[in-house]
Amino acid sequence: MTAAIAEKGAPAAPAPGTAQPPPVRGRRRRRERAFDEVPRWQIYLPLGLYLLFTLVPFYWMLLFSLRPAGSDSLVPWPMTFDHFAKVWNERAFSVFFQNSALIGVGTLICTTGVALAGGYALARFDFRIKQGFMLALLCSQFIPGALMLVPLFQIFKNLQLINSPLSVVIAETVFQLPLSIILISGFIRNVPYSLEEAAWVDGCSRLQAFRIVVLPMLRPGLIAVGSFAFVHSWNHFLFALMFLMDGDKQTIPVGLSTLIGADSVDFGALAAGGVISAVPVVIVFAFIQKWLISGFSAGAVKG
Repeated sequence: MTAAIAEKGAPAAPAPGTAQPPPVRGRRRRRERAFDEVPRWQIYLPLGLYLLFTLVPFYWMLLFSLRPAGSDSLVPWPMTFDHFAKVWNERAFSVFFQNSALIGVGTLICTTGVALAGGYALARFDFRIKQGFMLALLCSQFIPGALMLVPLFQIFKNLQLINSPLSVVIAETVFQLPLSIILISGFIRNVPYSLEEAAWVDGCSRLQAFRIVVLPMLRPGLIAVGSFAFVHSWNHFLFALMFLMDGDKQTIPVGLSTLIGADSVDFGALAAGGVISAVPVVIVFAFIQKWLISGFSAGAVKG
């Protein structure tokens, strides 16, 4: 009887003459060999063209910010930093920079904290409207921010938050939360549930198990979500323009718009302000790129 059961559970033998599919390892090796046989110029030429297309606007901005006013040279020589001094001191970009940093850090903290709680609930609990809630989060990404300006302005006016950086932080957090919650829930699903159960057996509460076991494994995901929230709030123009009235509370995107006059544009000052706005974001991404890439790859495996 044991032999019969074994024969019943064993996979059926292939018919004679039937071609067998190659093993997975063999297919992978053949793909690697095919990739090695591709001429290098077919790989590096498209990548070089894409890199050139991406870097030329940045070089043009850097060129205008470093060359003297009235010069048409394609090389920033003689080099001058007068445009940077002008926008930083005369145009109050030092104040704009501080305001943008304050709003960016506040949005990062609020978005990451709320998304962490919401993502954990979606990943670990089953409730009746879970699928409908996920669908609502996805559909909310199609709503433009400009459509919500009037109701948000009325709400902040009733709460006496107009002309306060807190209004911009709340608005940015609200519009960043749907995507952030979806991403965080994907990261948490990749953490084995058995690890939390083992912590419960050892006497930990759910909160302690989350803090000790789950949270350290979410570092790449939290960095990915937080970096997106920070960059979006750093570059966003509309909310700061509508909810902040005083000039000393404006952010860098609004400050850049003040450099464009009705009859003339100071290209040197505008380019210098753009460099000041771009450099912090580039530095942040240069330091967190390894966690950012691993975070995206971890969140894209399961959903």
